[in-house]
Amino acid sequence: MAFALPVWLAAQAELLGNDEADNGAQSCFDDFDDEALFQMFHLSRPCLTFITDAVRIRMRTVAADKLSVDAMVMVALNYYAHGVSSFALLQKLGLTQSSTIVSAVSGVIAGMCDQFISFPLTRDAKANVAFKINKFCGIPNVLGVLAPAHFKIRASPYEKNSFRSFVNSLAYTSVVSQIICDSDGNVLSVEKCCVGSAFEQEMWESSFRGREMEAELHGQYWVIGGRGYYLSKHVLTPVCEPANDRETRFNEAHAKIHDVMRVTLGSMKRRFRCLMQLGYAQEGTLNKKSNIIKACCVLHNIAKKFSVPPPPVAGKIEPLHPGKAYSAPRDIIPEALKARQKLIESNFSVSSSQDPSSNSIAEDVNV
Repeated sequence: MAFALPVWLAAQAELLGNDEADNGAQSCFDDFDDEALFQMFHLSRPCLTFITDAVRIRMRTVAADKLSVDAMVMVALNYYAHGVSSFALLQKLGLTQSSTIVSAVSGVIAGMCDQFISFPLTRDAKANVAFKINKFCGIPNVLGVLAPAHFKIRASPYEKNSFRSFVNSLAYTSVVSQIICDSDGNVLSVEKCCVGSAFEQEMWESSFRGREMEAELHGQYWVIGGRGYYLSKHVLTPVCEPANDRETRFNEAHAKIHDVMRVTLGSMKRRFRCLMQLGYAQEGTLNKKSNIIKACCVLHNIAKKFSVPPPPVAGKIEPLHPGKAYSAPRDIIPEALKARQKLIESNFSVSSSQDPSSNSIAEDVNV
């Protein structure tokens, strides 16, 4: 994972050191066996305990409406897992609705992004991520896979101007976030929450991570981008019209690592079904949607750290959004084109039976 084990050990030490008063106290999760817990939350008991402890520390200053933190976390995690709150659970806790609780917990978990979502910053961390990606697909010097992640929402067609802004290039209403993941499906960065019609290139250029990369604060590394992005010094896109075998082999390797994002988002949406339909949204009120998306990314990384598999695939995994390209083509930066060509010639000139890009991605990979 991009963030080192000592980070997790330090977090656990903090939890143990600061929450002694709660040790031995019965949790509302104790009322369920392990199978029931997974059905309700799509997470394991140790994972739930870690999440609850982490949230408890950060919610001591948040009004709990007479509910325990455990109960609030239970309500929020149940909503994330199923997209709706269980009536039986709400009844058990004496509640009639959960939106306020979900909003409060989502804000807290989203605030944990800095601890549990980590873009490689040190030389060793960058080298480790790039080594794994190179081993996976044969493309060197890559720090992650960049893609727009679209999440369906409902928008009122009666508010015509606002409604149109949410309609994406696949003709459904959505909000879109910018996500970067590694070859293991760990989320390394999540930014933005824009209307579905937003151009991913504009999102990248205005994003914190994009400005860092293009200012060369991360050195001579790439991120893998789809056809909705422009080829640049640090965004590596496929060759539009391959002219020879080496360009074809490069495109195959590019498609293989790019597909990791599709599998990753599919895994997240199976575990957190709220991401399949985020409810109603208005253009000026995207913060709550953003917090839910970020919270699910944090929980995805934690679940992977605890080796909790997502629920099984039901049907086909949703395809990755193809991206929204500008109608007018943009001039390719000559230096970027030359750098990509050099990479292709150095790494894809000769086909090899050991070519890592020849292996297909399993749909049931545990990401």
